[in-house]
Amino acid sequence: MTKLSHLDEQGRARMVNVSEKEVTSRIAVARGVIHMRPETLALILEEKIEKGDVFSVARVAGIMAAKKTSELIPMCHPLNITSVEIDLHPQERPAAVQIEATVRVDGKTGVEMEAMTAVSVAGLTIYDMCKAVDREMSIGEIRLVKKSGGKSGTFARKE
Repeated sequence: MTKLSHLDEQGRARMVNVSEKEVTSRIAVARGVIHMRPETLALILEEKIEKGDVFSVARVAGIMAAKKTSELIPMCHPLNITSVEIDLHPQERPAAVQIEATVRVDGKTGVEMEAMTAVSVAGLTIYDMCKAVDREMSIGEIRLVKKSGGKSGTFARKE
């Protein structure tokens, strides 16, 4: 079994020391989905949700979440993120919105958690803005799709 880097020799939680790592360009892409009723998706696309432009607000929320990840996930390092892109792709059958976050940094540690946090919060924002018309929405399938940079190199999920 691989040794967990967030535990010391006594098994206590610790933040990994990255001071000796090289600064490299790092990119992470994560995806998730929010499922909803077809009527809910129609209201979003017609911009008829009372709380406003759902996709614009979800994009901003995802960007903000990526920047705040180290405040939410205990062992994440604060990073000077250089770019966050949130793409929202509505699909009609079944009714859902595919959420994709791409996060970039030039740093000593990766941005996988930032990308997944961005997807999560974008989905939660969509839920929050639409819950008055559809409380049965569900958010899921949040996963790292690919990452590059750093000592471990490139990872690409087979989807």
